[in-house]
Amino acid sequence: YKIIKRLLKYLLFSSLGCFPVWWVTESGVITVQSALYGRADRETCSEGKPAQQLSNINCYQLGTLDVFKRRCDGKRQCEVNTTTVRKSDPCFGIFKYLDTTYACHPAHSVACEDSYANLHCGQVIFVSSANYGRRDRTTCSTGQPASQVETVTLYLFLTHSCDGKSSCSVKVRGSLFGDPCFGTYKYLEVTYTCQSKFSKAPSDCW
Repeated sequence: YKIIKRLLKYLLFSSLGCFPVWWVTESGVITVQSALYGRADRETCSEGKPAQQLSNINCYQLGTLDVFKRRCDGKRQCEVNTTTVRKSDPCFGIFKYLDTTYACHPAHSVACEDSYANLHCGQVIFVSSANYGRRDRTTCSTGQPASQVETVTLYLFLTHSCDGKSSCSVKVRGSLFGDPCFGTYKYLEVTYTCQSKFSKAPSDCW
């Protein structure tokens, strides 16, 4: 998967209003790995700044990572306004910045036959695809005889039973999906995204 780093400067004495942090992935979904609003060193965003505005390198806003994960995890695109992050001033008089890192990869769940597929989102689930059957000889193969993992077939199973929920658990069994390849040990593979219950216009402030 691809890891992307974003660095934004924050003006110390001006009101930023609804300045957006905007992420878009070319493929896959976003998983936020780190987010810092404050200052962790004296070099970042330091050009032209007096030493006293760079002196506190243990400055950070609590909860910044949680804000970005709630807004962005599992989405293909994400916008967070600075008013959401800037709830207070973690270190008055210090020139601050927002430093974030996120990865782009598919959100998916694989569950072996007779187990549960558990889907979780910070917001709500929308299933992109769900495949029941077998397309390789390695997935869910532990403890299974060779004869039960040899047939490589795939049955496309599209479901909306999890759509709109923040979490969803589905028992993987043939009586629910049918049996596309009798005698083969099967599994369910689900690809999904996480979206807001309500959409907002790009100009709205969060």
